[in-house]
Amino acid sequence: MSNPERFSIEPSASNHFAWSNTRLALERTFMAWLRTAVSLISFGFTIVQFFQRLPQMQGDAAVKPLNPDAPRILGLALIGAGVIALAISSWQYRQGVKYLWRPQFSAIAGIDEKPHGTPVLFVAGVVLLIGLFAFLSVFVRLA
Repeated sequence: MSNPERFSIEPSASNHFAWSNTRLALERTFMAWLRTAVSLISFGFTIVQFFQRLPQMQGDAAVKPLNPDAPRILGLALIGAGVIALAISSWQYRQGVKYLWRPQFSAIAGIDEKPHGTPVLFVAGVVLLIGLFAFLSVFVRLA
């Protein structure tokens, strides 16, 4: 039994711009996830660094925290959440791009060749590596 087409794709200007808008929306969504991941990673790393240096700033009047590992655990959780969010959103972005470049959409895409790599995937890879390094640095240094 063959799979019938879910919808017909007619090459027209409105369909081309709808495809283009969908492609750009996919890009914007991924960049929003990238910004969120950067924020989580940097905030987690900052929390760990701040609370690690807090006793040195207070001098002799340092207050003993109830759980000295709490900032480290929170920082690791935030860094880990940022790395995981970035990994999942990168996978989702790649799946969305693959879907939009299926042969059935070539008539409305307006381009015959596969897309070249976008810079946002490269940036996501760099941020992912930085996040993994930050996680390992905090985990190993304070373990």
